[in-house]
Amino acid sequence: MRIGVVTFPGSLDDGDAARAARLAGAEAVRLWHGDPELHGVDAVILPGGFSYGDYLRCGAIARFAPVMESIIDAARGGMPVLGICNGFQVLCEAHLLPGALTRNQHLHFRNRDQWLRVDTAGTAWTGEFTAGQEILIPVKNGEGCYVADERTLDELEAEGRIVARYVRGNPNGSQRDIAAITNEAGNVVGIMPHPEHAVEALTGPSLDGLGFFTSVLRHLGDRELAR
Repeated sequence: MRIGVVTFPGSLDDGDAARAARLAGAEAVRLWHGDPELHGVDAVILPGGFSYGDYLRCGAIARFAPVMESIIDAARGGMPVLGICNGFQVLCEAHLLPGALTRNQHLHFRNRDQWLRVDTAGTAWTGEFTAGQEILIPVKNGEGCYVADERTLDELEAEGRIVARYVRGNPNGSQRDIAAITNEAGNVVGIMPHPEHAVEALTGPSLDGLGFFTSVLRHLGDRELAR
């Protein structure tokens, strides 16, 4: 399976995301922001960083990159897409996910290992987890506070689209402790913490992040068998 990892000007974690995909068993394919071609990938990761310097609003410029037009179409057609940190912001700006990510409530950058509870294991990116499972992965953001209107939040709750919540402390003030959400189809997931930094014993606080990447490979394999 081929997983594409997009590089925008200012991306910081594209190499880490590509490595995580390889460790999971996929072929990592580097995608350039200015190239609309997806080069035959089966899934896409939008990595963390500061796309286009975040000079306008986090993810607001990246949303209009040529590659994003292709990704938006592919996502609406069912392709799995994972947005990590800045990638989550891009997905919200592209209206593939609802809500927005705003400045941390305490106005400080947070960089720490963070416990999450996986609430939804039925997405393309979380099938290797079980609902209620707690995992430890790093978080590092200054604008990671998830916000939405009450109606949207209630819909996310009712439809089981809150993928993960912060537990043992909320690092940024996100409403309802939301750390990750999914679209209605379950193929698009945005997560503020960084699973790609928890895939090796040498460098991560755990191996818990690897499940996101092995999950999508299982999802793609199951989908291929069903054809």
